[in-house]
Amino acid sequence: QVQLVESGGGLVQAGGSLRLSCAASGRTFSSYAMGWFRQAPGKEREFVAGINWSGISTYYADSVKGRFTISRDNAKNTVYVQMNSLKPEDTAVYYCAAASRLLSGVPKNPDDYGYWGQGTQVTVSS
Repeated sequence: QVQLVESGGGLVQAGGSLRLSCAASGRTFSSYAMGWFRQAPGKEREFVAGINWSGISTYYADSVKGRFTISRDNAKNTVYVQMNSLKPEDTAVYYCAAASRLLSGVPKNPDDYGYWGQGTQVTVSS
């Protein structure tokens, strides 16, 4: 069983920064791609950023490209997303996810992720 625990959410003013962390346990963390998704009220869950097993390959949604940076520390079984220049439209619950199978690339489809954290709220005030 894989457990994912997010932390680092909170309330921040527009233009500010937050760093979310996701601690993983339960299987070989370093073998699987990881991703961050978000869901705003009344909207579907959307892909934000993903990173492959080694950390060499990353992929971002157009809406966050240039502002968010995903990274991972396989020694600490943790994946991060650094969020800069935050906007009110970034307000959402952010979820960490782990790929359900071994992949060489970065999956963007939520169906490729079999394990999810409980989510952490990010609120950006204008």
